[in-house]
Amino acid sequence: MLELDLSDDIQALRSTFGDIRAVVDVDALTAEIARLSDAAGAPDLWDDVDAAQKVTSALSHRQAELKRITEIERRLDDLDVLIELANEMEDEDSAEEARRELAELEDLIGQLEVQTLLDGEYDARSAVVTIRSGAGGDDATDFAEMLMRMYLRWAERHKYPVKVMDTSYAEGAGIKSATFEIDAPYAYGTLSVEAGTHRLARISPFGGADKRQTSFAAVEVIPVMEEAQEVEVPEGDIRVDVFRSSGPGGQSVNTTDSAVRITHLPTGIVVSMQNEKSQIQNRAAAMRVLQTRLMLLQREEEAAKKKELAGTMTASWGDQMRSYFLYGQQLVKDLRTGHEVGNPAVVLDGDLDGFISAGIRWRKRKTDD
Repeated sequence: MLELDLSDDIQALRSTFGDIRAVVDVDALTAEIARLSDAAGAPDLWDDVDAAQKVTSALSHRQAELKRITEIERRLDDLDVLIELANEMEDEDSAEEARRELAELEDLIGQLEVQTLLDGEYDARSAVVTIRSGAGGDDATDFAEMLMRMYLRWAERHKYPVKVMDTSYAEGAGIKSATFEIDAPYAYGTLSVEAGTHRLARISPFGGADKRQTSFAAVEVIPVMEEAQEVEVPEGDIRVDVFRSSGPGGQSVNTTDSAVRITHLPTGIVVSMQNEKSQIQNRAAAMRVLQTRLMLLQREEEAAKKKELAGTMTASWGDQMRSYFLYGQQLVKDLRTGHEVGNPAVVLDGDLDGFISAGIRWRKRKTDD
């Protein structure tokens, strides 16, 4: 006789979910959605395009957040019914389905629980991710492209909209750099723990004698700023170059000089944009990213100065925050948290949630210490 009893597991999940619901404040979230819906329905909304985009983007993010909460709530209720049905019908298939659903809900609620730890000033914003190849020649540019695919697949798994803003292809394999935006609630807070230097060790497919090659790529994550007005950028501090957008192998994908590269001369920061259709749009997008990077750089310098004056130094994220071993032991290991996965293929295919959750919890502990 089938007697499926998952009551203790479900009770624990409901308790955790209740805490999450309280932190999210569903009533306040619902009220905010109502306010934004009214604003989005205003007849003169699109008289100011920038303001309209802020309203519609905020509304979309809040609705997605509420949907995530209500969906989990519904699935918890449905799970109770499924277990009752499995026991009444003595149906092992339904029982197995209930066990799978419980495992999925544990994963989803675990992700939500981690999200409640994201209370930084910009954590709730969307993210702009930039990947740059480092030392290692063709292996490094190939690795940079592997990382780009990894993050795009991660976003796809979560059904997050992605916009590739710029890609600089290498002459050999892979990419020299790429910049893309992930438009989702808490994308910045979530992915910010991915920032740092990633290291790949493998038998190089580009070299001879089956030699092991170590290569590096850097990941930068910044928040999408609706208005980056805190940092003024004098025209004399920047150099603006325009060029034609291009794809792999230099193939022209645009017959006009619409792509824009802005170099901030005092810091050497370079931002390129070629996703938009016009030079004006690409320049505006590049300036937003540049202003955000300068603002974050300014804050990092201020924080470092405060630590120096206080006489204390804490470990930074530093280089080689994660290593990917594609030979011998086949392992991906985060050097900060100790989290590791013995199947690099699934990680590089976008299965990053374990690393991200461990990173967020690690950062929270470091902040609280």
